[in-house]
Amino acid sequence: MTTRALFTPATSSGKFGPRTGSISIDREDGTPIIQTDTPALLTATSRGIVPHFSRDSLNRTEAIRHVQVSFESFLNRNPPVPTIVGGAHPLHSFLGYNIDRHVLTLTLRDPSDGRKMPPNGNDFVSAQCTRGVRKVSPSAWKNFVQKCNPDIVVALSDTPFTPPPHSQKRLTKSIERSIAWLADFLRVPTGFPDAPVTKPTHVLVHMPGGAEAHARAEFADRLAEAIERKDAAGLASLRTLDDGVAGYIFDLLPLHTALSAAERGPLEAEVHDELLQVSDRQRSSPESSAQLVELLQASLVPLPSNKPRLINSPVSPHEILRVVRDVGVDLVDGFWAQRAADIGIALDFRFPAPTATTQPCPLPKTRENGKHDLGHNLFDSVYRHDHSRLASTFADGKSSQHRDLTDLPVCPCGACSPRSPSSRLLHSSVDIQAWQGSEHPLPPSALQVPFVRSYIHHLLHTHEMSSHTLLAMHNLTVLSAFLDGVRAILARGESGKETFTREIERFEQMYDEDMVLWEEAEKMWLEVEHARGKGRLARDKEKQAVSPIGTAVDL
Repeated sequence: MTTRALFTPATSSGKFGPRTGSISIDREDGTPIIQTDTPALLTATSRGIVPHFSRDSLNRTEAIRHVQVSFESFLNRNPPVPTIVGGAHPLHSFLGYNIDRHVLTLTLRDPSDGRKMPPNGNDFVSAQCTRGVRKVSPSAWKNFVQKCNPDIVVALSDTPFTPPPHSQKRLTKSIERSIAWLADFLRVPTGFPDAPVTKPTHVLVHMPGGAEAHARAEFADRLAEAIERKDAAGLASLRTLDDGVAGYIFDLLPLHTALSAAERGPLEAEVHDELLQVSDRQRSSPESSAQLVELLQASLVPLPSNKPRLINSPVSPHEILRVVRDVGVDLVDGFWAQRAADIGIALDFRFPAPTATTQPCPLPKTRENGKHDLGHNLFDSVYRHDHSRLASTFADGKSSQHRDLTDLPVCPCGACSPRSPSSRLLHSSVDIQAWQGSEHPLPPSALQVPFVRSYIHHLLHTHEMSSHTLLAMHNLTVLSAFLDGVRAILARGESGKETFTREIERFEQMYDEDMVLWEEAEKMWLEVEHARGKGRLARDKEKQAVSPIGTAVDL
């Protein structure tokens, strides 16, 4: 049986340039074929779960289709729990994903984790879990993948997470190890006629080489060159290693780190709080995007263009647009939008950028450069009495039914378009009288009024977990709609590509790329987080001791 191609291009600009297509997952086991139009969203996880989401929240968020699971968080136990679950799709069943809807990509390391790590060895990769660093060998990784049976898997790669810059010798070693590990991963055991074929169907490969274009080009050349006879054991079905690869992954976090170190020193030096991450200090610009494009293109020159390209950890929608325009990518990691939810930001932007309209919903703040913020910092006290929906660029589901908001698309997230429960648990006769005996019972799955900015501001300052859940649902939906807008323009063919370039320029003119909003939100978020952290009782005691109101209570 011929395996269905992972990616099918629809519109293309040749080797590089904006393109659309579709990613198809055919498990060939009777489950429905999952097809996704690209460019599309790839959702990040922590310990296999989308941060802040319950299963109800996950199933309610239509934007979540492709999910990236970092396996390193399961290494705190031996054997890792997902490997002993069993069944046809153990990863889906263990983590609670819908087999008919969610596509799981399994990678060893978290691509958004830029912490310093011990160096990798010739026969292992260093991975981080809750109990410290673990060494994962290529054979162990292959065994884990076979037992977890993900839809897509990322082969091991020797990406240095030691402080840059990295020497030419280190980059050469990275390339040699990555090629050797990929060959081992693709190799099918020989000499055992009864052994099952264990080569995964959809294998993605990281493109190493750091911030050196020639090193990245060398790795790509190694992928495309014919396999030598002495290395062909178990690889007889492949002419080149690239024949066994379904697509390519670009981790932008180590690239940003390397480029920043060359210009202004290590980003780690700017992270002064344990709650912050290296990625929180990364920023994009037209200049940094041009450097990234040059490096990504160097990795793709000798490789075919009919395979999907994924980018992890982009730091702004501006950067996403430039990489889509100048390289052509098909899956975009949503960690940036999810991190915005962590620090209390509700995203409020659209592509193409909306034209100026007069509406009662307040727009994001305008900066000194005349550009709008990409969202709202709901930790800010200015939102204390702002009873507007989260985004001015989208309508909420309830209002769109009764008002003339035809020029605004509806945000279908659980914060802007919440619905009544599809079913209810009636625990007592009181519940039965309240719900079934009502003269105007609330119909199931009916649209409700949206959650407003002032309410989420209140939740954030009272440490309610639901605040981040609502923001994450909203932000992922906004980023997914952003990519929907990209696809809609590119689907027009050649005229769409010209329009796409013009709309990128208009987007850059409307929305602030300096990310001042992020810096303000981080500061307020840290103040609230530390207010409930270690030493809180001592601080409360000090405040009560000097309080002029009433009598201080001994804590």
